[in-house]
Amino acid sequence: MPPTENLQRVPQVALERLLRQGLFTTGVFLEVSETRTRRMYLADQIGVDITDINDWRDEALLLNLANFGIEQQRILTQAGIVGLSDLTACEPQEFQDKVVEAAYTLGVEAPTDLTIQGWYDQAQVLAEG
Repeated sequence: MPPTENLQRVPQVALERLLRQGLFTTGVFLEVSETRTRRMYLADQIGVDITDINDWRDEALLLNLANFGIEQQRILTQAGIVGLSDLTACEPQEFQDKVVEAAYTLGVEAPTDLTIQGWYDQAQVLAEG
């Protein structure tokens, strides 16, 4: 599970509050914010709006895809994909093209076609659920 510090959308003050709540990983954050009621409660505890919690969940879901690490996060960020909703807004070929182009721009090896397809498929399942 990626550390909560990997979430790019969370301001520093809110991140410190999340960490004080014991939410050290994105997996724990996702668990604690699983339902709308839990998200509202967490937003109250952290002192943010529920839309902030929803945005952070969107990003945390992306970071928890299989075969996804900090390098892959850099690539997707370069591609303009910061959260799961950014990924699901793409068609499969568009997503693959963005990832490959971003990797090329960064001068790193692009993920395999199978990995990219796996991310896309996982994102679709998560978005439906």
